[in-house]
Amino acid sequence: MLNLNNYLHKLTHLKRGITKYGLAPHKPILLITLLELITNGHLTENRVFVDTDLVGVFQENWRLLVNTLHQPDFTQPFFYLQSEKIGDKPIWQLIAKPGCQINAHIKSVNTLIQVLEYGHFDPELFQLLAEPIARQSLLSALLYTCFPETQQAYFNNKQSGEGYYHDLQGYVLNEPEAQYKTVKIETEEDVFVRGGLFKKLIPKVYNNTCCITGMRLESTFGHNFIDACHITPFSISHDDKVSNGLALCPNLHRAFDRGLITVDSNYNVITSKHINEDIIHTYSLNQLRGKKLILPTVEQYRPALENLEWHRNQIFKG
Repeated sequence: MLNLNNYLHKLTHLKRGITKYGLAPHKPILLITLLELITNGHLTENRVFVDTDLVGVFQENWRLLVNTLHQPDFTQPFFYLQSEKIGDKPIWQLIAKPGCQINAHIKSVNTLIQVLEYGHFDPELFQLLAEPIARQSLLSALLYTCFPETQQAYFNNKQSGEGYYHDLQGYVLNEPEAQYKTVKIETEEDVFVRGGLFKKLIPKVYNNTCCITGMRLESTFGHNFIDACHITPFSISHDDKVSNGLALCPNLHRAFDRGLITVDSNYNVITSKHINEDIIHTYSLNQLRGKKLILPTVEQYRPALENLEWHRNQIFKG
């Protein structure tokens, strides 16, 4: 049975690429991020899925700890951590989806998600990581060994709750203070995180309720069936703020995107004359004509009237 000291030695003696900027910081940042996600309850089982929190916290920790010109590529350590072993046992492995293979570094986070089922730790290591004292020892060793100059900034940030991920959430939620902060969207991973926050936060501010029908549907497994819908398409506006979003059930999301319904300046539903349906059916779109949107109580979370006007003029098929 391997003990904590074996893993302490392994995690502080990782195989790290030698570059002109010094040792590559990618693997330690990923491990610190995973330890943090276990601590805050986001990771509760030994299955690590690539999601908004994982990539967002990785990017935040990179900005806090890395003071060299290395590039913050999340996908790199996610693949290459598999090369780290104790004896002949890898401490980390990736499991591909059925019919897929992951035999090389996939540089695109969106492509990675298409082929990856999940990543997982060696079971013995994960058992250690589930113990708060052992987990804190591993975190402290990683920070002290790999980031001695910036570890205090990391701790200060985690206490204050501010930083890259916090700022992006404020930006998406249209928080007033976020208007005065520089939120740079530079890489595919930045776009992935911001888009993921949009999908996560829009239903939340609408109480996981369709703003037209009032339908609220969640499963006991934590799945939410209300969509975050862009009013002006992201491909055109690059706007992932809550003021460019509506929480809609899937059928109305599709109808809105295709211009069969829209919303007027008083937040009332307008339906298209091009709808061919059974108008007396319980779920017919025309029965929603004139219905008032169920809006968030916080005004800054409400859809911007200029965005709704754009949708009426450019998408709606009157």
